Amino acid sequence: MRAKRRDRNHIIYELNVNGLTYVGVTAKTESTALKSARTRANKHFYRAMKDGKDWLLCEALRSLACKEDIGVRVLGIVRGKAEAHTEEVRIRRELGPALNTDVRGD
Repeated sequence: MRAKRRDRNHIIYELNVNGLTYVGVTAKTESTALKSARTRANKHFYRAMKDGKDWLLCEALRSLACKEDIGVRVLGIVRGKAEAHTEEVRIRRELGPALNTDVRGD
């Protein structure tokens, strides 16, 4: 049996919702980095509509008419999960996104 890969590519992405930003990280699961980031944005939107969380990102997403109103931008591609999370923290500190609630590592 093969060992599970631990070095897959991860995407650091930025969501823009009504002029406010959110920075996150996700595994590259689609054919391109942008498609992976859009898929993650759709999951954020679905969760905001269904779970009723009072997180800043969820509240901002609920103000949109549809998920296509979310701006999605790829900020980087990093190999390895730990490395990607370290880079996400660095980028979050640099950009200071207004919609990030969970700021572990900051």
